[in-house]
Amino acid sequence: MNKLLSTLLALFVASATNFAHAQATPAAPQAPQSQAPGNAPAGPASLQAKIAMCLGCHNIIGYQASFPEVHKVPMIAGQNAGYIEAALHAYKGGERKHPTMRGIADALSDQDIKDIAAYYSKLGLEGGTKLADKPGDEPSPQVAALLQKANCVSCHGANFSKPIAPNYPKIGGQHADYLFVALKQYKTDNNAAVGRNNAIMGAIAKQFSNAELKSIAQYLGSIQGDVKTVPESRFHKHE
Repeated sequence: MNKLLSTLLALFVASATNFAHAQATPAAPQAPQSQAPGNAPAGPASLQAKIAMCLGCHNIIGYQASFPEVHKVPMIAGQNAGYIEAALHAYKGGERKHPTMRGIADALSDQDIKDIAAYYSKLGLEGGTKLADKPGDEPSPQVAALLQKANCVSCHGANFSKPIAPNYPKIGGQHADYLFVALKQYKTDNNAAVGRNNAIMGAIAKQFSNAELKSIAQYLGSIQGDVKTVPESRFHKHE
């Protein structure tokens, strides 16, 4: 009997010791889940969050900004993705000076910028008609001479809507007052709050008076183009 009790006591002690040791030993860390290389496309929820800052200006037809002067905000639906990316990086880096756009761009990662650009480049183009190579309305002789001097078509392409590089914008059909403000900013030097630093555009814009730039902008804004404003009500239908 005593021998049986001693055996049971020994088994109890051994079990208790093993249990205590197991509790004191930390569990082996789990291997992290593998992730696919590269950045996956943003899901709908995150994309909605990224474009939320854009909707209040660029998805409202006729919306006007007041800086540096009153003008309609640019239409970006249907714009080249590469250009939207380049513009946002320019605002983020300070090559384009605009307090509101700088603040927005600063909050975006490189992937955010790619996702926003990809979204707007496709927005509004569903089932759209293909633009002709030449505008339907010819410019006046005076404006034609200005366009030839600026050689806009060499970069912005046929109908000013088929740029030769993905980081160049479509400018045909863009708001004339926005184009005028943008062109004047390329002429602005040594201003901490206003201006666009681009050697090519700066050299071109500085050849013209503001009145000439306005004439160019008015003609470009009068022709048909791919860029447009897609109102919020239509945006919600794409969710």
